Amino acid sequence: MTTTLITGGNKSLGFEAARRLTEHGHRVVIGARDADRGQRAAEELGVEWVRIDVSSDESVAAAAAEVRERFGGLDVLVNNAGISGPVGAVDDYTGADLAAVLDTNTVGIVRTTHAFLPLLRESAAPVIVNVTSGLGSFAVRADESRIEHSVPSLGYSASKAAVNMLTSVYAQFLPELRINMVDPGYTATDLNGHAGPQTVTEGTDAIVAMASIGPDGPTGTFTDRHGPVAW
Repeated sequence: MTTTLITGGNKSLGFEAARRLTEHGHRVVIGARDADRGQRAAEELGVEWVRIDVSSDESVAAAAAEVRERFGGLDVLVNNAGISGPVGAVDDYTGADLAAVLDTNTVGIVRTTHAFLPLLRESAAPVIVNVTSGLGSFAVRADESRIEHSVPSLGYSASKAAVNMLTSVYAQFLPELRINMVDPGYTATDLNGHAGPQTVTEGTDAIVAMASIGPDGPTGTFTDRHGPVAW
């Protein structure tokens, strides 16, 4: 059975991805910062959970040790946890604002990948899925027909552009893994006040697809539910 960890799995996209991957036969473990929320979500989904705060080296290391002890290994890591940070007047954005968003959205992926790589390398078909955004694509943001073009998401966009690059570099230098990034699209979630036109099920299409690839699947790609996304 494929063992899959989804960070930020107690709500929104992470919760729905956990539900769908469980239906696909994965043994899903959701990661949550808050113990009460993690426990409630796990009980509702009928899955396991671990406490993990991707902004803390100690928390991530403890979660990796717990996954090894309780589940014996890991096949798929879905780096889904993230924050939006302030979205508004870019001239009001501070260095502290940016540092907080980067620490969770970008550095958090490096922390988690580093901690779980030993477990993933023991898998016959190790996979990492990094949840990014069209807001981090230079091509998408330059397209005036796209909603992303008009969103003043300074820190969030910078963090996701960095996620795209680090995913590309990981995929190049860790060829034994399948490492891809996915854009859920403009989905109704807590992150945007449930303003997006897509359902969470539609928003998890690309996550589920890339979490389900085999050892011959793609690596270093950027896709959404419709196909490839321009960088």
